[in-house]
Amino acid sequence: MSDVATILVVDDDPIVRDVVVRYLERDGHRALVAEDGDRADELLRQEQLDLVVLDVMLPGKDGLELSRSIRSRSSLPVILLTARGEEADRIVGLELGADDYVTKPFSPRELAARVRALLRRASALADPRRNLAFGDVTLDGDARQVRKAGEEVALTAREFDLLWFLAANPRKVFSRDQLMASVWGYEPALDSGTVTVHVRRLRTKVEDDPARPRHLQTVWGVGYRLTP
Repeated sequence: MSDVATILVVDDDPIVRDVVVRYLERDGHRALVAEDGDRADELLRQEQLDLVVLDVMLPGKDGLELSRSIRSRSSLPVILLTARGEEADRIVGLELGADDYVTKPFSPRELAARVRALLRRASALADPRRNLAFGDVTLDGDARQVRKAGEEVALTAREFDLLWFLAANPRKVFSRDQLMASVWGYEPALDSGTVTVHVRRLRTKVEDDPARPRHLQTVWGVGYRLTP
């Protein structure tokens, strides 16, 4: 990824779009806009994007449906914008593969910081000189690919970053706040459910029995660890 990222901003509120675009362009990024899910879908197919800022409530194809569509064909990082009372939508969005969310009303400066953190993590967390492995799972840092028993496993950018971090620090227990700071790249401002959802999704992809994980273990009252 180059220093200049192409970011799609999807929101039906023109004021929100203008403010977000202004802050992204201030950081040197190229920003594209869509006022609804259908237009966003067109741009997703036409443009080479690095990240999507996506409102949940959209006319036409809504943000959750669009997030599901994005994740079905790529690991493109997605940040959801949700109203403060839409906790269920936030959890569903994370389950569908979104990497992060920001609640409205939000600070444009905070959103820009999260964009920077996610772009930085997506491009730089994995050390291209190293591969990692545990059980029958292998992680290729250069290609940012994960294989289980030789078969490629589709992970989002954030899922890969979280799995890489835990695999690079085997048997060490990390609290949710520590994982937010180390993997998400900023001090935790979200509820701990963000980490919980990502761990649960990873278990469904790399564990033989997600209900009884051998590797991605919960240390009750503390956090998580990866046991090779």
